[in-house]
Parts: sequence; structure tokens; C-alpha cells
Amino acid sequence: MMRGRRRLLVVAGAATFATAFAVAGVSGPAQARAAAPTGTVATGTITTGTVATGTITTGTVLPARSAVPARATGYPPFTAPGKTLKLGAKGSVVKALQARLKELGYVPGSVDGRYGGATLTALWAFQKVQGITPTSTVAARTWRALENPRAPKVLVPRGKATRVEVNLTKQVMVLYRGGVPVLISHISSGSGIPYTEYATWNGKRQRFSGSARTPTGDYKTTWRVKGWHRSYLGQLYNPIFFNGGIALHGALSVPLYPASHGCVRLPMNVAELLPGMLGKGVPVHVRGAFRR
Repeated sequence: MMRGRRRLLVVAGAATFATAFAVAGVSGPAQARAAAPTGTVATGTITTGTVATGTITTGTVLPARSAVPARATGYPPFTAPGKTLKLGAKGSVVKALQARLKELGYVPGSVDGRYGGATLTALWAFQKVQGITPTSTVAARTWRALENPRAPKVLVPRGKATRVEVNLTKQVMVLYRGGVPVLISHISSGSGIPYTEYATWNGKRQRFSGSARTPTGDYKTTWRVKGWHRSYLGQLYNPIFFNGGIALHGALSVPLYPASHGCVRLPMNVAELLPGMLGKGVPVHVRGAFRR
């Protein structure tokens, strides 16, 4: 090995350090998994030279705490600002939060440094996947999870590479493409509370009753409507139907508990994106049960 090297550890088969530095700029979970290095690197300063199969470029090795997520989960490394954030906050720390959520596959809206509703629902989805009780406050535990995130639990291990999984227990929807979660969203599914509604439908006032359940099972996306669609139970935004009259759709209210008549409600900004990412005939797997 070459002289002048300090506090450096390289394991067999490690990626080039140039790649290790570049991976911090990779956007999106799919690219992150493809580019993430596989070796183990200790904190320290390195000099130009060649070790085993990897080429070293001059620079400073990323801190060990930041390097762990890239190796363990395939996500780009991230160092949390550590500042506690509350809804309505503004600034660079909020922007860092939004950018991290986005590269992990969540949908915080514009990365504009403004902590509003879209960022809140993306945060809820992230916290639920990490096993954290959802809250609007971003504190130490959430920052730690953002540094070393876990992927959503796979509900259908042998499912098709492109599919939707709806986790009723977590109240989370995941869109997989190429076997990788590319969109993860907070949802609100059927309340489970039987309902009776009266509405004028086909020119007549009619009575509609149901169980307000989102049935579990295996389905496929069918027809859809662009924009607002009026049903006899209310307004659905950009609905994508997958089980009769049950759809994935945007709603103005997507609370932290099941509240729909049976559909899967999505935040409006997620419903804007989903139709362009989810085609017809794509499997939709619904699993679990919400415990109040």
C-alpha cells in the first residue's frame, strides 16, 4: 500500500471513492440503489493513489454516520440539521427536510423551504413507515430516521415489479416500479363505519348505504377520470378505479385515520402526480386492517 495515508480502511470489492462522493448528489431511490457504494469506510483524510481494486481521489471521507444509509439501505447519505421544526416553519432546514423526503420517494410538494400541508402529509407517511407516531413536529427521532431510513414493508414479496401496495394497517400507499418504491404516500381508507347517504342521482333523490370498508385483496387499475369526478358519495379528484367503484383519488381531507366511504384518499399533490405514473391494468394489492 502507498505511504502518506491516514486512518483509511478499505474492504475487498469496495466501490471507487469518487463514486462514494458522487452518490450524495443522486436523486431518487432507484438511482440511489444503483449508485450506492458497498465497502466500509472509516472517517479520515485520503491522498491520491490506488488500493486493491478501487481508485482513490483526493478529498475527505464522508462521516461514518452519513455513510451508513448508503451502504445499508441503498439511499444517498444525509446529515440531519437537527433543528426542531414545526408546521409553518420556513428556511433552509425545511428545504433540507423536503429534499430528503423527495429523494426517499415521498411527496412533499415543492422544495421551497415552506413547511405546509404537502410537506406535512409526506412527513406523516415517512414517520408511519419508520414506526414513528405521526406528528407535525420534526424532532430528534425523525431526523435520525431520515439519516438512516428503512424502506416500506413489502406486502407482496412475489408481486410484479410494477404494482401498488395499500397498507391499511399503516395507512400508507406505495407505488413500485422496477421493484423499487418510487412513490410513498399517506392515505385515508374506508372508515368501517356503516353509512346511509341521500343524494340526487340520475335525476332522482336516492338512498345509498354501505359498510365504508376498503376490501383487502388483489385487483388491477381500470378506468379513470381527469380532474374532479362527481359520484353519489362525493367528489373525487383524478380517481383511478381498481375495485368496482373504489378508487385511489385526491381529496381535500386526508386525516390521520380512516375516514372514506371505502375509497383510498390521497393528498391532492399526490393525486396530481399519480395518473402520470400509474397505468391501466397495474396490480393493486390491499392488505391489513387499521386498529383504532
